[in-house]
Formats: sequence, structure tokens, C-alpha cells
Amino acid sequence: MSVKPDEEIMLAADPIEDVEVGTDEELKTYDGDILHALLAAANYQQSEDETYTMRVVRKKVVLFTFRVRPLSEEQYDRCREKNTKYVRNKRIGVKVPESTNSVRYRSQLIYEATIPEDRAKIWDNKQMWEKLNVASGVDAIDKILMSGEKDKILEQIDAISGFDNNELEETTKN
Repeated sequence: MSVKPDEEIMLAADPIEDVEVGTDEELKTYDGDILHALLAAANYQQSEDETYTMRVVRKKVVLFTFRVRPLSEEQYDRCREKNTKYVRNKRIGVKVPESTNSVRYRSQLIYEATIPEDRAKIWDNKQMWEKLNVASGVDAIDKILMSGEKDKILEQIDAISGFDNNELEETTKN
């Protein structure tokens, strides 16, 4: 059981180049053109054509592949909201989160990150739903992927979405 990442994912996981602390020349790449730098960063986040191939491999056989794209912070939040149970606090009169179904949340993230063409072909395959006795693509992910496979896929989605970037944290601290 394994999930083989696309080689581009490894590059996307570390989009910040190594820069020696104390040298200002490398840090001033966009100096004087901050608008261009900000627009380049915004376009990188919103790129819809950026996809990476996931391969589900068991016993050295590629069972199927599908493509994923980076998720925005709003998409992560929407997936969490869909899988969180809320209750009304009688004392203060507002809804508060009671629990989050983490298994379904993880499947929801994979479903959301899968590009629409592959989602329709794989996760939303009605014939497969009938055979697996599931009611949605998110439920199908729970039945098809092993827990460890989901972990590896989610690590890669997090990496391409910018959530696995320790270098940025180090640069910010200095």
C-alpha cells in the first residue's frame, strides 16, 4: 500500500529558495516593484491549471491515478464546517462546535482537491456507488482508500497548498 507523489509535488512543497541570512541582494528581487510581487503571489494561489498526479499503488500495481490541485484556506474551512456538528449553547444563545468527524473531513479534503474531471470519473461514479453501497463521493473515498493512503495524499495536498512550508516560518522569525 502506497501513494506515489508526482515529482512536481516535491518542488511545490518548498517554493521558497534558500537565501543566506544577512545578504540583502537576494531578498530584494522585487524591490521597487512590490505591486508585481504581490500580484505574482496572488496568481500563484488562484491558479486553476496547477494539478498534480496521485497514484494509488498496492502490491506494486498502480490501481488508479487522479489529479489534485491546491486548496485555498476557504476551501479547507468549508470542508471543516461541513463535517462539524454544532449545538446551541443555551446559556449564551449561540451555536458552538461540539465535534468534528475527522474521518469524513479528511475524505472531504481529498474530494475537494480532486480536479472536477477526475472527481466525476472516479469518486462520483454511480455504478461504483451502487456496488460499494455508498451515497456520495466522499463516502466512496472512505471505502476505497486506506487510512495511510489518505494520510499521504493529504500531506501532499497540504504541501502544494502551502501548509507545509517550514522555510517561510524560519524567514519570518529572522
